[in-house]
Amino acid sequence: QYVYQFLNMMKHAWDNYRQYGWGHNELKPIARKGHSTNIFGNSQMGATIVDALDTLYIMGLHDEFREGQEWIDKNLDFSVNSEVSVFEVNIRFIGGLLAAYYLSGQEVFKIKAVQLAGKLLPAFNTPTGIPWAMVNLKSGVGRNWGWASAGSSILAEFGTLHMEFVHLSYLTGDPVYYNKVMHIRKLLQKMDRPNGLYPNYLNPRTGRWGQHHTSVGGLGDSFYEYLLKAWLMSDKTDTEARKMYDDAIEAIEKHLIRKSNGGLTFIGEWKNGHLERKMGHLTCFAGGMFALGADGSRDDKAGHYLQLGAEIAHTCHESYDRTTLKLGPEAFKFDGGVEAVAVRQNEKYYILRPEVIETYWYMWRFTHDPKYRQWGWEATQAIDKYCRVSGGFSGVKDVYSSSPTYDDVQQSFFLAETLKYLYLLFSNDDLLPLDNWVFNTEAHPLPVLHLANTTLSGNPAYR
Repeated sequence: QYVYQFLNMMKHAWDNYRQYGWGHNELKPIARKGHSTNIFGNSQMGATIVDALDTLYIMGLHDEFREGQEWIDKNLDFSVNSEVSVFEVNIRFIGGLLAAYYLSGQEVFKIKAVQLAGKLLPAFNTPTGIPWAMVNLKSGVGRNWGWASAGSSILAEFGTLHMEFVHLSYLTGDPVYYNKVMHIRKLLQKMDRPNGLYPNYLNPRTGRWGQHHTSVGGLGDSFYEYLLKAWLMSDKTDTEARKMYDDAIEAIEKHLIRKSNGGLTFIGEWKNGHLERKMGHLTCFAGGMFALGADGSRDDKAGHYLQLGAEIAHTCHESYDRTTLKLGPEAFKFDGGVEAVAVRQNEKYYILRPEVIETYWYMWRFTHDPKYRQWGWEATQAIDKYCRVSGGFSGVKDVYSSSPTYDDVQQSFFLAETLKYLYLLFSNDDLLPLDNWVFNTEAHPLPVLHLANTTLSGNPAYR
């Protein structure tokens, strides 16, 4: 009966998007019209369609999948005069298209992914090869976010391209994509790191770090994830990536991970020479990452990292449990008497984010402790009760209020990630086994590349 619930939620989200937002990037479920944000530029690129495809396929919603495929075949056009986020377009669009291709074998997805990748390449034309945050798909002109430290690029953005770009080289036989991401890695390896930590900002003109802020939440998060996943995706042959991951995690444990007075393990943020005792919802993905990286860790520390994953999962569950709606806030503090609770009004929202459920799923796969399914079901019931509206699903502005107001956005990642991880949490382990699939940071599964026995092993990109 659980799995039926997720199918029902997926259909509710999809059918309303189909009816009221079709072709737009996202849906406003209360206003019942299309929605877009600056990350997708000013054009209708059907982000929800591309992001949701693999979830539809995995859930067996094949009619809906075919509708999406048809739209992509006829309408998905990248030669638009539109400035997009390189990172977001990579993880949602290229990741989504590649996963749809690997799952279904339909060529159109591969063709579109490669077309789009070609449009992102001009972003790498910087003095250092560290790409701009944004690129105009038509002109190829790139620039950085105005708010980022002194014109810097962001670690989690330029550091979250590796999985998709290696697959692009694998599928096309063209090493250009692989070379772009390996160049970034080599540059990062040469740089010295304050306290062994990677700052969140790097200037693409000078190749120097910006402000010395370090985070395993937004701005940093998926960089660390992709080091681990580069190793897993290479069938554990990319030992350079594993070493970078291990070194980074060691520094993170030493400088950022603490236990609160109440016994909750949390990951803080390094700012201006001190540790801020605040953790973001985005950081909650790290529980799953530690569990995923436990096998193969240094000095026989597998048990330690599985335990750390479990502690992070517990802390993040507490952040949900200590709210009125049983949905987690965007960020929560560990100061004085206040633990795992949001203090500022602008941190009390829940926008259908997946990271906590993602960690429950990984912890379930590695431990089969029934509490993770129980916690996932609690979150499911809360989402269905407080975020479901007649026109889809919406985020809420205050998880501590018994009569919350809606933000009126059905995020594409709700269909790509949140509902997929819930469905997988209640499915058997043989559905997308982790030995064969590695999930990108938007929950798009990409196959492990067993390059020794592929025809492409002669390609210089894979030696």
